[in-house]
Amino acid sequence: MKVLVIGGNGTIGKKVTAYFQQKHEVIIGGRSSGDITIDISDSNSIKKALDQLGELDAIVNVSGEAKWDKFENLSEEDFYIGIRSKLMGQVNLVRIGKDYLKKGGSITLTTGILADDPVDMTTSAAMVNGAIHSFVKAVALELEVIRINSVSAGLVEDAFEKYKDYFPGHDPVSMNKVVNGYAKSVEGKINGQIIRVNA
Repeated sequence: MKVLVIGGNGTIGKKVTAYFQQKHEVIIGGRSSGDITIDISDSNSIKKALDQLGELDAIVNVSGEAKWDKFENLSEEDFYIGIRSKLMGQVNLVRIGKDYLKKGGSITLTTGILADDPVDMTTSAAMVNGAIHSFVKAVALELEVIRINSVSAGLVEDAFEKYKDYFPGHDPVSMNKVVNGYAKSVEGKINGQIIRVNA
């Protein structure tokens, strides 16, 4: 398969890329590194990148950002960071990307545990994660020739030291389990699923 991994040089993306490279052709996309430049918060950037790549078997997105801060400190513009990037960025990736996939191809988005189990200072991030969960379940009913799923992992072990103070009492999720979530989405047949990966 020809697989585009957006955010393929990130904490999770590196492991996902390494897995798929074992048996598939992998193109790494990123805003500042990778085989191709792509910024999901910019529809023109998405289209330009996909035009260069041609037909794909799978698109995997492991990118997207949202502002973390106390709710009382979040401005309207702060909320729009997550809306433009992690929410509409992924929606636009599906909206545009579906036309570049082979019949039976798949799109895998990324959310996270905050949709179901938010912690302090994550109002914006939790909001966009939950919105993507609803989007995936709804849009799967209409995407007739391709599949779509989202991987929603807990605090991953490779980011545990950096973020553990934000997630008191959370057990780190093994990177192998997280990678298996993406493998299940891309190499399996499931559709419209939120693949929850917890410790």
